[in-house]
Amino acid sequence: MTGRTLVIAGALLVVVGLAWPWLSRLGLGRLPGDIVIRRGNFVFYFPITTSIVVSLTLAAIFWLFRK
Repeated sequence: MTGRTLVIAGALLVVVGLAWPWLSRLGLGRLPGDIVIRRGNFVFYFPITTSIVVSLTLAAIFWLFRK
């Protein structure tokens, strides 16, 4: 079971990596609630809302694969 999970996770990462140019057009990473602090040459970026959306999406996908 662990090997299968790793293969699925790896395949999912490859798919997301290949689809990233199209996913970035959806606004992921620039959602309301994402924290961006710019001060001079320093930029701090914490995508909290994007992380929640991605986490819920992955949880739903894995839940569907379990069924």
